[in-house]
Amino acid sequence: MKYPSLIACFLFSYLVISSVCAEEPEIGKTARYCNPLPMITAPGGNAAGDVTVIRENGRYYMFCTGGGAWISDDMLNWSFQRVENVPVAPDVFKYNGSFYMCGNDGPLFKADNPLGPYTSLGEWKNTPDVAGGWNGAFDMEIYIDDDNTPYLYYSGRGISGIFVVQLDPNDLTRFNGPVKHLFGFNPDHLWERYGEMNEYPGVAWIEGPWLQKHNGIYYLQYSASGTQWKTYAEGYYTSKSPMGPFTYASNNPLLRKTEGLVTGTAHGSIVEGPDGNLWQFYTIVLSNPPGGRRIGMDRIVFDQNGNMSVQVTDTPQWAPGTISDPTKGNSGSIPVTINKVRAMNALSKFSSEQPGHEAAYAVDNSSGTWWQPAATDTLPSLTIELSPATRFDVVQLFTIDGVRLLFNSGRRGFGGASTEAYQYKIDISMDGKTYTTALDQTTNKISRNTIYEEINPVKCRFVRLTLTNRPGSTPPGIIEFTLFGQPADTLPAAEPIPVTR
Repeated sequence: MKYPSLIACFLFSYLVISSVCAEEPEIGKTARYCNPLPMITAPGGNAAGDVTVIRENGRYYMFCTGGGAWISDDMLNWSFQRVENVPVAPDVFKYNGSFYMCGNDGPLFKADNPLGPYTSLGEWKNTPDVAGGWNGAFDMEIYIDDDNTPYLYYSGRGISGIFVVQLDPNDLTRFNGPVKHLFGFNPDHLWERYGEMNEYPGVAWIEGPWLQKHNGIYYLQYSASGTQWKTYAEGYYTSKSPMGPFTYASNNPLLRKTEGLVTGTAHGSIVEGPDGNLWQFYTIVLSNPPGGRRIGMDRIVFDQNGNMSVQVTDTPQWAPGTISDPTKGNSGSIPVTINKVRAMNALSKFSSEQPGHEAAYAVDNSSGTWWQPAATDTLPSLTIELSPATRFDVVQLFTIDGVRLLFNSGRRGFGGASTEAYQYKIDISMDGKTYTTALDQTTNKISRNTIYEEINPVKCRFVRLTLTNRPGSTPPGIIEFTLFGQPADTLPAAEPIPVTR
């Protein structure tokens, strides 16, 4: 019969075409994400770091310090649902058909589904004293091994490091054996030290354990230096047993970035994405004030020796499930607005600014400064010339394809989430006189303290951001306004450069 062969031929062709499409994503058509992630803020929910993401029945559930839960089918679009009893640094996991949640200085909770309601199972039992390795619940992670054995990993606070203990399978609140100290602060690991320059040789805070098994190896992640520093980073140890001994990885630190908008990258979790690859979620520490947080994610890659690596990104990347090769995640778009308010001969302009919060701070690529329009400014705007050239330089045009906005709300993502929806529009121009709208968010009803939106690729020289709604008594502050794109055409310079002979 020919039909089975014909079907097989069609199936083979489909797989080949799908594979090619997966390897050839296109800006403007293929979904992308950009760090920090644009998480919804709402009463009872604030994505303020210490992030745990789990997957259940193809759906993703995110829990963070700040309360609440975020739900997604694709790790790209997240909705919010209020969940009670979410502790600081929550860890959520599934065991024998039920869901459990634990966190700092609290009991273990249990529920029938990831969104609760969660009820307390009481305090931890059969625990040793401080000398025996127990100083209360702090940055806890419960890992269920392949043989269904539960293990509790936790931080001992300060420089003491990471501990593990097996739990009673019939009562997860009960320790089922002695506590084992796995490792502590090592001053030879310079990135673990306190300070913006890691300048404190005897001080550190080792925290945030997360265990992941891959190809028979246990990878134990941990965070160090402290969340008050942009040097907050993440490393890992490996072992062939969940109880150790663990060996320090040669390519540490795993996550570390100290410049730009994505800094202080640590304390997170690992989850399998819709593409079958492992993805790292992590906390982002803002520059100012200490404690300001956002959330980031990037792909995990393993080399032939089993070394784990993560490239921390702050530009648009192809979304989970859109490409098959995780090493080709960069979509090629770059920031094209940085420092183009104060650049030489720039024609950039703004509607108003307050002392100490000048408009230039909206494009300085720093999370420690922000542009604050005047309180009387009812329609704040910021116009950026993308080609701040001298009269002897060619005029560079750019094709823009995405925008990121970080709003200054509350303490910028920690302990005071805004519930206001920000509305704005982006207009473009070639001559700085005639503008057309490239992105219209003037009817936005969703509140986020960080925004990333795709723009249909368009060529331009001038870009104008207008805040069309002031949800509070004063205009919202803009921590950063980043346009992404690529260089396009050039125009002749206003005056030719004299040729000397």
